[in-house]
Amino acid sequence: MNAIEQIVKNEPIADIVTAFGVGLGYPSLDRMFSRYRFEVIANGELLRVYAQLFQEGVLANGEGPVPVKGPNWKPPQFVIEKRYAE
Repeated sequence: MNAIEQIVKNEPIADIVTAFGVGLGYPSLDRMFSRYRFEVIANGELLRVYAQLFQEGVLANGEGPVPVKGPNWKPPQFVIEKRYAE
C-alpha cells in the first residue's frame, strides 16, 4: 500500500484536504478519494468538508482554481509527525 492510499484510508477527511488541498484543485482531490474511499464522494462529504474549510479560513482562493493556505491553516497532525514518511 502506498503512502497516499494509507493517508486517504486512515486519516480524517478534513486533515487530508488541509494537507493536499493547497496546491491541488478539487478535481484532483476528487480523483484521489474516488480511488481509495469512493463513499466519501458518493455521500457528498468531500464537497461539504472542502467548502467548510474555506468558510473556516483554512483554505483560501488563490490565483486560478487552486486553493492557497488560508489565515487559519495549520498542518495536520499526521504531517507534523511525518507519520507516512518512507
